[in-house]
Amino acid sequence: MLTDVLTGWTAETLGGLTLLAGVAAWGWFRRRRAAPTTTPGLAGAGQPVRTYTLLGVRAADGQPVHLPSSRPAGTRIAWTRPTGKNEEFELTDGVLPDGTYAAERVEVYRTR
Repeated sequence: MLTDVLTGWTAETLGGLTLLAGVAAWGWFRRRRAAPTTTPGLAGAGQPVRTYTLLGVRAADGQPVHLPSSRPAGTRIAWTRPTGKNEEFELTDGVLPDGTYAAERVEVYRTR
């Protein structure tokens, strides 16, 4: 009789633990598959991260300079060139052919 009780209890316990482990694994995989749309620590948390192309700026290899940011359009950012010169850019909602967003130099508008 004691053997029947222990055998039944063991089977139910192991079945319950297996079910619990399966549900936990399913939840973990589901959360893992949902890619985050924000990067913690950047200003404007809760905003999607966009890649901006700094217009009129080229890297040493001749490629355009890209800057990821979660800040909204209209925000002005300071970017330091490798030479140490600071330039100010304004983030825009304009989408370029490569799928990035445009960041325009503020200095261009000041000289006009």
